[in-house]
Amino acid sequence: MSTLSAAAEAATDATAVDATAVGHQDVCLLTDLTPERGAAALLTETVDGEPRRTQIALVRTVGDLVLAVQHRDPVTGANVMARGLVGTRLVDGEEVPTLASPLHKQVYDLRTGACLDAAGKEPLPGEGGLRTWPVAVVDGVVRVLLDESAS
Repeated sequence: MSTLSAAAEAATDATAVDATAVGHQDVCLLTDLTPERGAAALLTETVDGEPRRTQIALVRTVGDLVLAVQHRDPVTGANVMARGLVGTRLVDGEEVPTLASPLHKQVYDLRTGACLDAAGKEPLPGEGGLRTWPVAVVDGVVRVLLDESAS
């Protein structure tokens, strides 16, 4: 999913001057995402004034909520999270969407990136939970809010 479909590219061009598009990157169409499956995508962020490519995992729930987390597994460092197992868990009495690493099955809250079950493994130094990005679906286009504080 590293390239936009023609419809998503047209939607990107149409919103390029729209003030709501500032700080966002259009990634794909909602219909490009299969519910309860992850999909990898590539963002271009600005960090310390330099462009940087960041791999993310997008997950679309049955209710069409789209969530974005880092594609890099915090335990192994491999870019595999989009291949993880999508599910739900009860957290403080609330059912929340989750993603389990396909390698060692650590379970993460897709809303916050917090690790809910470490499965006996420790994250790599400097890693913790999954980084998350806010996502909006505008006219059927999945739009990821870029972290302006990293600029």
